[in-house]
Amino acid sequence: MPHPPVEPPPTDWVMPSPHGADSHGLVAVGADLEPGTLLAAYRCGMFPMPVARRRVGWWSPDPRGILPLDGLKVSRSLSKSCARFEVRVDTCFEQVMRQCGDPRRPNGWIDAAFVRAYGRLHHLGWAHSVETWLDGRLVGGLYGVCINGLFAGESMFHHETDASKVALVHLVDWLNRTDGRLLDVQWSTPHLASLGVIDVSRADYLSRLDSAISLPGGEMTNERTHFPT
Repeated sequence: MPHPPVEPPPTDWVMPSPHGADSHGLVAVGADLEPGTLLAAYRCGMFPMPVARRRVGWWSPDPRGILPLDGLKVSRSLSKSCARFEVRVDTCFEQVMRQCGDPRRPNGWIDAAFVRAYGRLHHLGWAHSVETWLDGRLVGGLYGVCINGLFAGESMFHHETDASKVALVHLVDWLNRTDGRLLDVQWSTPHLASLGVIDVSRADYLSRLDSAISLPGGEMTNERTHFPT
């Protein structure tokens, strides 16, 4: 049986208001990546990404990219790809993060400190990976933070065509089955927009966030599945 996530000690930091973000969406710089700090940030609408070498920046973009759970666009080719891969949840979280942080990827920022920080969240039951496998090989996936009805997606990777998209299809299916409310993707891109991601204002996002985290959400379990053909 799945166990509810474990609440860590509260953060020692006072979270700033996301409404104080600059034009790039940067709210503040500093603090730490302790589990309590990360959860406090997500709960008030921010997420961390580094700025200026090793300093941690806390971001709340306006507009914010979200994927409506009834708005995922599954093309005919993606539907066929769903039958190719085995999908697993939380079987190799750290490996997924390291693949997402491969330094050969452009604009990579997921370093060892972030892997350790989100690994702690994973062990507490808050951070999860959705993985796609082919012939026993990890070929794609995504990871993020789940707080009640919120899933805050952090990064995706793929080594086979559609492998990360199949992980996203599985995630949306799981959120719909467990009364999820909000799938946050941080910033919209043309690639994500082709899958159904839309932009909402910061105020709209924060309202949706309050609703999502105020309701109980499902618990992700270590599972393996194939999509039906």
